[in-house]
Amino acid sequence: MAIGNNNHRGFPGGHIGYTFAPTFLIDLVMFKIFNGIHLVESYHEWKKQRRDDKLLSRIIKLFIAVAALILLWCLPPHVYGIDGLTVVQHRVIAIFGFAILMWVFEAIPAWTTSMAVVGLLLFATSDSSFWFFEKGLSATDLATQVSYKEILHCFADPIIMLFIGGFILAIAATKSGLDVTLARVLLKPFGKQSKFVLLGFIMVTAVFSMFLSNTATAAMMLTFLTPVLRSLPADGKGKIALALSIPIAANIGGMATPIGTPPNAIALKYLNEVLGMEIGFGQWTSFMLPFVIVILVLSWFLLLKLFPFKQKTIELKIEGETKKDWKSIVVYVTFALTILMWMLDKVTGVNSNVVAMFPVVIFAVTGVINKKDLEEISWSVLWMVAGGFALGAALQSTGLAEKLIASIPFDSWQPAIVIIGSGLICYLMANFISHTATANLLVPILALAGGAMKDMLAPCGGVSTLLIGVALASSLAMVLPISTPPNAIAHATGMIEQKDMVKTGVIIGALGLVLGYGMLMVLGMNGLI
Repeated sequence: MAIGNNNHRGFPGGHIGYTFAPTFLIDLVMFKIFNGIHLVESYHEWKKQRRDDKLLSRIIKLFIAVAALILLWCLPPHVYGIDGLTVVQHRVIAIFGFAILMWVFEAIPAWTTSMAVVGLLLFATSDSSFWFFEKGLSATDLATQVSYKEILHCFADPIIMLFIGGFILAIAATKSGLDVTLARVLLKPFGKQSKFVLLGFIMVTAVFSMFLSNTATAAMMLTFLTPVLRSLPADGKGKIALALSIPIAANIGGMATPIGTPPNAIALKYLNEVLGMEIGFGQWTSFMLPFVIVILVLSWFLLLKLFPFKQKTIELKIEGETKKDWKSIVVYVTFALTILMWMLDKVTGVNSNVVAMFPVVIFAVTGVINKKDLEEISWSVLWMVAGGFALGAALQSTGLAEKLIASIPFDSWQPAIVIIGSGLICYLMANFISHTATANLLVPILALAGGAMKDMLAPCGGVSTLLIGVALASSLAMVLPISTPPNAIAHATGMIEQKDMVKTGVIIGALGLVLGYGMLMVLGMNGLI
């Protein structure tokens, strides 16, 4: 009876025990639920707080930039130490300072900053500005106004058309399955050995990046890489090597052609249109492609050294349909002819910017590209570049650039310091802000500075070394996930830690800068560029 009474008093074998067990479980579940709810609520509060902190940070940055604009606008002209500074030139300085802060802070998207810059230039410094901005201006001030047509022409600059042609080619390649076909064909010769598969992904990514957007290339190649990553051991470092190879190759490959990345096109514009040089698509590729190949091979060795494969062989499976309809054939032929004409622009006499219209016309007439496809063009990139061109046009048209150059004692500086110093500054800036924004800021000033000290720079490779070096340094800036969109996309896979990206980025950047500037100086001194 004692035992039976004990069971009835709540031990597991008794009736009260049967009642207790579910009650306990319910309490436990309720605790878990409400504790979970608490955690969820805490997480949402944390996210909201983070959003609020970001918003506050952006507001503060925007306030600083606007305050700087007002301050620079209102400062007495003599503060700048530039003789004969007009009111219009004074305003351009203020707008330039505002652009620098906005592109560095990234309080708003970079293309938005470009549009704000264009608006300020049109409304406050052009010959069609608001009447109250012209009130009280002297004849000298009015003489330094920027032509509104010159500012607006930046949206239809030949370089912009070059980019549009590149974007159209990329869209058509995706629609026709050309990108998948090329990836499958180009990767096949590299076999199944892990180290050669890595080399294959590096080289193929670089080839695509020469003609397509770096960002689009990285996204596409990471898609092809996904099944490969799944087949590798979870604890192996080979995954890191493969994931890192995509952004590295995309960034480096873009250097090989003028359309590979916006800084190239910006540098080419000022070399040809401002400094009167005649560097064509084919010539640019002839000296940049060998350099790109060398850096890619060095990157391959570096990745194998830092992140060795455990698995010696990899089975590649690239999914995708190869289309064979007449429209796809049109894409294949047009793609090949466009690249051929770009490479032979000096032979054919057809400017590379004009060649860019060839695929646009062919694809539009044949219906390969439709109205909806036009929405896929990266208009934000084009608008950002146009804003930089407008700022450069204002610096030149107002005569401000010449006065700035005259006020800086370049004559007392060693040519090597000017060239290498500008490259290092560009490299450091481009790791934290957009590569295009960096080129937009530095190239216009350096183009005029280089023109003023052309003879001095000749022993170190000339003006071409100065400006092409900026484009080169921009593309080599890939230390952080925020440095470039391909880096951000690759980091989002979760395969790469920031320390891995920093380590490889610093080493490749250092090697690239030394070899790149060495190459440019040798070519420049021998009159090859």
